[in-house]
Amino acid sequence: MYKFLITKTAKKVYFLLLTLFILDMFITYLQSSAVTSSNKATHIAPSGLTIATIPVAIVPASVPTQKTLRVLTWAGGEIIFPRRGHPQDIELDYLQQFADEKKLKIENIRVTKFADLIPMLLAGEGDVIAANLTKTGQREKLISFSDPFLLTKEYLLMGSQSKSLQSGKDLNGREIVIQKGKSYESTAFGLQKIYPNLKIRLVDSRISHEALYDKLASGEYDITIQDKNLIQSASAYRDDIKMSLQASATRQLAWGVAPNNKQLLNELNQFLKEQNLIAKVKPKSAHRYKTQWQKIQETKTIRFVLRNNLSSYYIWRGELLGFHYELAKRFAKEHKLRYEIIVAPNNVALLDYLLEDKADIALGFLTPTAQRRNKGIAFSRPYHYASELIVAHKDRAEIRDATELANSNIYIRPSSSYWESAVELKKTVSGINLVGVPESQETEAIIDKVGGKEYEMTIADSHIVDIEMTFRDDIQSLMALGAPKSQSWAVASGHDKLLAKSNAFIKKHYKGLFYNVIYNKYFKNQKRLDTHYKDYVLQNDSGVLSPYDDIVKKYARQHDFDWRLLVSQMHQESRFNPKAKSMAGAKGLFQLMPRTAKELGILDVHVPERGIKAGVLYMNWVRERMRKDEVQADQLIWFTLASYNAGAGHVRDAMRLAKQQGWRDDVWFGHVENAMLLLSKSKYAAKARYGYVRGQEPVNYIREIKRRFETYDNIVKKI
Repeated sequence: MYKFLITKTAKKVYFLLLTLFILDMFITYLQSSAVTSSNKATHIAPSGLTIATIPVAIVPASVPTQKTLRVLTWAGGEIIFPRRGHPQDIELDYLQQFADEKKLKIENIRVTKFADLIPMLLAGEGDVIAANLTKTGQREKLISFSDPFLLTKEYLLMGSQSKSLQSGKDLNGREIVIQKGKSYESTAFGLQKIYPNLKIRLVDSRISHEALYDKLASGEYDITIQDKNLIQSASAYRDDIKMSLQASATRQLAWGVAPNNKQLLNELNQFLKEQNLIAKVKPKSAHRYKTQWQKIQETKTIRFVLRNNLSSYYIWRGELLGFHYELAKRFAKEHKLRYEIIVAPNNVALLDYLLEDKADIALGFLTPTAQRRNKGIAFSRPYHYASELIVAHKDRAEIRDATELANSNIYIRPSSSYWESAVELKKTVSGINLVGVPESQETEAIIDKVGGKEYEMTIADSHIVDIEMTFRDDIQSLMALGAPKSQSWAVASGHDKLLAKSNAFIKKHYKGLFYNVIYNKYFKNQKRLDTHYKDYVLQNDSGVLSPYDDIVKKYARQHDFDWRLLVSQMHQESRFNPKAKSMAGAKGLFQLMPRTAKELGILDVHVPERGIKAGVLYMNWVRERMRKDEVQADQLIWFTLASYNAGAGHVRDAMRLAKQQGWRDDVWFGHVENAMLLLSKSKYAAKARYGYVRGQEPVNYIREIKRRFETYDNIVKKI
């Protein structure tokens, strides 16, 4: 009886399973055969995001449609034996988690050629690219990118037996192999611009990472470029490749989505955010603002941008002078910094240089305005106040109020704060015509044109007008526009620490002894102003830098030097005094030792012509010696000056030390000059071939010559 019951039950189960199997086959048949339309329908996930556009069968309502996330992956990015932490596996794991949350099915579409990934996405053959894809400007023009889930850097990669690279210069004569379509292409061609003898070979993008590694290991390929995360993954199981020099800045890896699939992009970004997977990228501007003062301290150099005029920065008989120049020098000295003076080519550039990070502080009696703040400029506390005056020719009839300015032409630079004041004036006085003048014209030059009746009127600060009226009697001030306005130092917005340092300096010195002495020196000493003004005008009109310009030009042409640089050097050596003699016995305008001059065939260097000839001949001889050391072409002149001042032996010691310290041995500023300073310390001098040198002297010597030369370059043409 028991046995019978078991047999009967088994039969029931058998017939039940058979019925279910037949029913399943029938449903499958209906699904495969009932496609009667070629229409396509868009499948929508529960959240509403677009996932896939695929043919839809006409099926019974009880059979649900399948929602699919189609992921385009690069077949060449896979490895034969998957390992924990492989970059492509990580991406797919993330997307699988995303799909599970959205109740989606993942369909991995393996693409043979990397270069086909984006075209397939745009053609609707996939929904998202997951292939260790680097976010680049070129790709952003074609597709949308999710928030980055990883930050990496590109490195040069080679076989373990390949000749190592000590520096970028070693790339000359080598070959980089890149798969077509990879972001590494732009990196490689960027390197080629720097190292023109670097060869680049583009190979088929079907070549996988593993095949690439094999060819590097065998020596068939020389070098390639890879993301650091890929190299680290491969290095975990391969010892026949090695990572070399860094080839790029930080790169962002992200998923690629079609531009019109915004809902999917938003959902992916929301997923990354909720899972705390977004790689934190600091905006360049925020990073720059936060670290500006730190960067200044690290380089021990602060950059001031000024205009070349009598109130800010000018040359008088070879000396660098100016109210703002002296403020800049004092600021640098108090903070134990070197300083660089950058001469802005026009008044717009004065502030633009801050925004472009070409300078740290702008000085120039700058009036804070809303327009300038909106541009991204921050201003210090006031360090000067000035009234804005209407300036006209002396023959213009005096006025009782502003209404008498009706129908006048006022000439002003559009970028100046005067323009904004004139716009306000125009609201209350009818018929005023504002005429924009070139941004390169200084206020003093505009006033000069008013004095010559070329311009009818202008607006200028009271202290500038006071100086001008000291020298000339062809202009007058008709009236002041409102109360005196404050004037400040300027920095790029966000440089809060730098701004605080500026404010502290101004608070300490404004109206104090130092401030009052230099203010009176440049704006109140009439005798001094008169002398400097005449020389300044002569220099700008004639291009004369020294009493010996013609002699210097002659020998500069013979030996291919910039004559203005030689004049700058001559000033540094002798202050243009042909009878100058140092304690060491150096003589003449270029301060040569008598024995050196004699070897050059010149006896009496006190005679200007002979002294200059000897100096240029010696500079040329030194330059040819330094040329053999293969320094960069644009750096040769600085190494030549260093050798002229300290001797070639000490310079070569500094070059060797720079290389040992991990600095460049073919760049002077910030590299070899730093090593030169170290040679003043016994720790380093003891190991130097030529021993101790007072490194600060050649460092200062070159910086002073460079600073003066850049000023000459701004005001006087080379020829």
